[in-house]
Amino acid sequence: MAKKIVTAKGTARKEQAAASDMRKESAPNTLAFDKMNYYIILAGIGVLILGYLLMIGGGSEDPNQFNPEIFSSRRITVAPITLLIGFGVVLYGIMKSPKAIAEQV
Repeated sequence: MAKKIVTAKGTARKEQAAASDMRKESAPNTLAFDKMNYYIILAGIGVLILGYLLMIGGGSEDPNQFNPEIFSSRRITVAPITLLIGFGVVLYGIMKSPKAIAEQV
């Protein structure tokens, strides 16, 4: 039952206390994502790390000497595609609705 709360002026706030109790009861203690969502997001972060690792290197130790390895297909094509795939996987992990919420709707 709702408790009667009296302020300093003597006005009753029973309705506010009842509304507060209802909010406490109706608010479920759940996370924003399901366990599977977190696994998908972690997999996407792993793919992103792989993409950035593929992009590393190709520089020259001497700044006056040109190293054509900086324009290799691994750094120009494969790494950016891997990064786009990683960002897509993370976005999918965020947007995927959990099964419990999908069944309720």
